[in-house]
Amino acid sequence: MQNKIKRFSIVITAIAVAVLIVLGFVYLGKKSSGPLTDMLNTLGNKVTDAENQWLLSQRKPEREKKLSWFIKNRNYKKWMQNPDTILLGVYDNNYKKSFQPVLQLGNLLNYSLPLIQIYNAWGDKPEEEFPMLYVKAIYELGSTPMITWEPWLNDFNREEHGLSNAADPNKKGMRAIARGDYDFYIKEWASQAHEFGHMLFIRFGHEMNDPYRYPWGPQNNTPQEYIAAWKHIVNIFEKAGVNNILWVWSPHPAYLHYKEYFPGKDYVDWVGVGALNYGNAATWSKWWSFKDIFGRYYPELATFNKPLMITEMGSLETGGSRTQWFKKAFTDTPKKYPQLKAMLFFDDNSDNTTLNKTLNWSIANDTATCKAIHNAIKNTWK
Repeated sequence: MQNKIKRFSIVITAIAVAVLIVLGFVYLGKKSSGPLTDMLNTLGNKVTDAENQWLLSQRKPEREKKLSWFIKNRNYKKWMQNPDTILLGVYDNNYKKSFQPVLQLGNLLNYSLPLIQIYNAWGDKPEEEFPMLYVKAIYELGSTPMITWEPWLNDFNREEHGLSNAADPNKKGMRAIARGDYDFYIKEWASQAHEFGHMLFIRFGHEMNDPYRYPWGPQNNTPQEYIAAWKHIVNIFEKAGVNNILWVWSPHPAYLHYKEYFPGKDYVDWVGVGALNYGNAATWSKWWSFKDIFGRYYPELATFNKPLMITEMGSLETGGSRTQWFKKAFTDTPKKYPQLKAMLFFDDNSDNTTLNKTLNWSIANDTATCKAIHNAIKNTWK
C-alpha cells in the first residue's frame, strides 16, 4: 500500500511539474532560449529522473541478481568486444517517459535485457545533447546503453558556431565533419562520455550506404568522406582519453555497395545490421524470414572478423505468423551464426519513419511470441 501511495505521489508531482513546463514553453514561444529554457529543461529531466529513480528502487535488486553474469563483465572492454554469449537488448520508443515497458518486456521474456538502445540526433537542442540522464538510468538498471548517433546537421545555430550558411548543411556533411567544423559538438560528447565512465556502444551514421533514407548517405557523400568523418570522430574521442566506447558500424547489407564504407578494423568494434520484416505492409515488401534478411548476408558480414549485432530486430503481424518468425529466428541461433553476439528488439509501437502509416513493431504485449522466444533460448543462452 505504501508503495502505491508513493507511486501515486510521484505521478501527481510529475504531472504538476509537466503542466508548468508546458505553460512555460507556450509563454516563451520562439524566444525560449537562455537561462529560463535551461531551467525548464532541468525540471523536465527531474520529472523523468523521479520516475526512473522509482523504477530503480523497485527493480534494481531483482535485475542485478538476474544480470549478475553480465554485470561482472560489462566494464571489461575485451569481453564486451567479444562476449561468450549472445546479448539481448531492446529499443523502446517510450523510454523518455519511462523504462517500465523495457522492464515489462524482460518479464514477458523471463530474461532481463543487458542492452538498451536509444537514438540521438546531432544539434543544439537539449534533446540532442549527450543523454546523460538516460545512459545513467540504463546503467543503474544493470544494462549497458547503446546510442544510435544520427548526424543530422541542420539543427545547429550556424552563426553561433561560426559555421557557413549552407543552403543544405547535410550536403557534403561528412566532409564538413572530417575537416573539423563540428568539433565543438563532438568534443563535448567525448567529455560527457568520459564523465559517464562506463562501457557505452555508439552506432554512428547507420545505413550510410542507403541512398534514400538518411542525408549522410551516398546521395550527399562519398564512401571516402564517410570514412574520413568516422575516423575523425573516433580520433577525437581517443585523444580525449575516452576508452569506454564500443564503436558499431552499421551498413544496410541489402544495398550491395557497403564494404567500401568500412572504416577499418582498428576503428570498429562491432558490425551491426537491421533485420526488420515488413510482411506485406508495403508494396515493395513481402514476408521475409530472418534467414532471408540476415542469414543470406551472414557469410559476407562475417569476413569483417568482428562480432555481429542485429541492431533493430522485428516483424510486423501482417502477412504471416510473427510468433513463428521469431521462433525460427532464435532457434539454434548460436550454432547457425557463431559470430552473432547481440540481438536488439525494435520495440516501437508507433513507427512512422518509413511508410505513410504508423507501424507497430512492439512485442511487449504479445505473450505468445515472447513465450516462443523464451523457449528457444532458455537452454542455450545465459
